[in-house]
Amino acid sequence: MLAIIIKTLAIIVPLLISIAYLTLAERKVLGYMQCRKGPNVVGVYGLLQPIADGVKLFTKEMIIPNHANIFIYIMAPILSLVLAFIAWAVIPFTQNVVLSDLNIGILYLFAVSSISVYSILMSGWASNSKYAFLGAIRAAAQMVSYEVSIGLIIISVVLCAGSLNITDIVTAQSKIWFIFPLFPAAIMFIVSALAETNRAPFDLTEGESELVSGYNVEYSSMSFALFFLAEYGHIILMSAFTTILFLGGWKAPMIEPIFKGSVIWFAIKTALIIFLFIWVRASFPRIRYDQLMALLWKSYLPLSLGLVVLVSSILIGFNGLPPLVGCK
Repeated sequence: MLAIIIKTLAIIVPLLISIAYLTLAERKVLGYMQCRKGPNVVGVYGLLQPIADGVKLFTKEMIIPNHANIFIYIMAPILSLVLAFIAWAVIPFTQNVVLSDLNIGILYLFAVSSISVYSILMSGWASNSKYAFLGAIRAAAQMVSYEVSIGLIIISVVLCAGSLNITDIVTAQSKIWFIFPLFPAAIMFIVSALAETNRAPFDLTEGESELVSGYNVEYSSMSFALFFLAEYGHIILMSAFTTILFLGGWKAPMIEPIFKGSVIWFAIKTALIIFLFIWVRASFPRIRYDQLMALLWKSYLPLSLGLVVLVSSILIGFNGLPPLVGCK
């Protein structure tokens, strides 16, 4: 029991620190992309800004709307943060550094990401606000829709790896990363991850011009901070998941590096995907909601379905039918 608690803390504490400094990194990167400095007052180069923000949010008064459903209102941000954390239980950082090496790790991650829709729906409904409810409905429709394309893309990767175990998927990329043979799938996965995490240009759930702030408009202080932590936790999770599926996880590039098969490579690749999230936010304006849905149902759904058929056809053509299919 003590060993499990220590392993859990070894994941959660660095994750919380990473989330805190991701907010600073995003503000700095966005600042320099817009020809300004970003936070640079609190601490050297603004390094203490996340701590100051955290202290401010957790010491402010928590205001609960009069007609809100108090239990669901309070539970929604807690559930959102818990789901953002428990998904990391099956993420392998290196060959043997993983909290729980499940044989169906992919299905576990997919299930947890699907349940996270409920926390947003709960927050919008319990707030008893039309703006919050509209934001929650938008978020639910967006997340459920893009999970379809994410699921089909994951099926293509699972077919290539031959396993639902996440460690096996990384091991299958020892010779070549899946981003090379499955490059279109990788691009679709990253775009779907942007929509799944409600990030720009798919941040229609937080459309300030029409919804004030979206599903979290009635939240303040600590409850808002929990939603904030959960959102950035999902960004890091989806970046790590992209690294595992397409960039070889902890596997080093083809050249002989100093840190071969090290967690350092996993961190570098994840950081590059996170930087891509920020870069997209700085570069693209918010799209219309009908464009968001058309992108999935008219483009990504048929493309990802066709990719599954193509990948399975190529694998059967070169390797023949698998034993379970061929047996009588």
